Amino acid sequence: MTFDKSASGRRRFRKRWVAGGLFLWWAGVGVWQSSKPMPAGTDLAVAAPAREVAFFYDLTYRSPQGGVQHEQRIFDEAFRIIDEADSFVVADFFLINDMMGQSDVHRRLSRELADHLLARKKAAPSFSALLITDPINTVYGGARSPLLEELRSAGVDVVFTDLERLRDSNPLYSSFWRMFLQWWDNSAEGGAALNPFASGGSRITLRSWLALLNFKANHRKLIVADRSDGSLVALVTSANPHDASSAHSNVALRFSGRLAQEILESETALARFSGWRGRIYAPAQADLERDQDAPELALLSEHGVARHLLDAIAGANKGDAIRIAAFYLSDRDVIEALLAAAARGVRVNIILDPNRDAFGRRKDGVPNRPAANELVARSNGRIAVRWYRTHGEQFHAKLALITQGDRLLASLGSANFTRRNIDNYNLEANVAVRVAAKSPLALEMTTYFERLWNNEGEPGAEYTAPFALYRDEDRGRYWRYRLMEATGLSTF
Repeated sequence: MTFDKSASGRRRFRKRWVAGGLFLWWAGVGVWQSSKPMPAGTDLAVAAPAREVAFFYDLTYRSPQGGVQHEQRIFDEAFRIIDEADSFVVADFFLINDMMGQSDVHRRLSRELADHLLARKKAAPSFSALLITDPINTVYGGARSPLLEELRSAGVDVVFTDLERLRDSNPLYSSFWRMFLQWWDNSAEGGAALNPFASGGSRITLRSWLALLNFKANHRKLIVADRSDGSLVALVTSANPHDASSAHSNVALRFSGRLAQEILESETALARFSGWRGRIYAPAQADLERDQDAPELALLSEHGVARHLLDAIAGANKGDAIRIAAFYLSDRDVIEALLAAAARGVRVNIILDPNRDAFGRRKDGVPNRPAANELVARSNGRIAVRWYRTHGEQFHAKLALITQGDRLLASLGSANFTRRNIDNYNLEANVAVRVAAKSPLALEMTTYFERLWNNEGEPGAEYTAPFALYRDEDRGRYWRYRLMEATGLSTF
């Protein structure tokens, strides 16, 4: 073996070493940043006593008698929690803005939330209000948010989540971002690139687009506050106070007691690692005497959602039932678990958003259509899928109901059933419920699902459509979904 000792040979040798070194650096950054320890207040599965448990949902559907109809209670309940708060409120919402894209707006939810916070702060200047949100609301520092600036000027602590502390779900790109791009400053005064979240041709910087491509988020949606009797109350939901999302169909659970304190502690930790230095003084919540018939609740966050869901599905046997209503269903572990459950004789019914509409823009059905086609085909039809009939809005629920004998296990909140949402990448918050299958709470949740599945309720209203309407056997689209799910090169 001989070596080229010429000048050009030495240059080629050095270039190979430099290229090899850069590759190892890039790969090392990717491995570490996609698997590093999760920050405080995350990756939780914490059971704690709760009381006053109530289920809420929003629905948009077409009525033969009156066109598109809206049933909405979630944010009315959230606003009531703010109005009745005694000394503090903590809210954590992924989207809170009036950027509309090309969609129509049903309610100005961002303005409504701000007005309730401002009114409570004005009525009691010593009142503490902490609003945690995602940098997407300023397009990662590339646009101003007059609404959030107004809240901050009025004394509300507005905290943007430090996404750099989270794991990277898209390491192929994010490693390059961390190595070379994250150091660039940004400007909220606009730039040369189009703003993807706003209509009217507004402009943002290239730096904002480069940050967006990391595809990471604080995706939580919740509120917690104290009351005059010293108790804490919380609401965990799939809904955002976002104008363009205001017609979406969503679910929520409200409760009081020590589980609300667990949520408060998790949110405080999140705010701390994002730079917040304030304090919330909350009364300690005493454990309640165990009521055998009371719902058992737990806070699930990030991968805790996956652990609970997979355990619940694995525990379902012949004669049991699994009901899922979801905006996104694509996680491979969940799909394989559902197929295994169907093979055991478990009845599996799934309602999915057709992934057709996104704030006035058309989508191509990824990931739900190829994932649904796989579930139906590989189960030989034992898994049944129906599609929610959307009308420009989204079926944005994240709900799993698993019946095991005489018990119902449920999970609902912010987490879509995707790798990014339940595998310790995005920040998420769900509530797990374990309750007697014939209890009022269980019947309320299952009745909600059956109403949609069977098109019951208002005569002539059609909430869901048969699987055949969006059957998708396009193998190219299927493998694109698989690649996007596995690599993180996607928004889901």
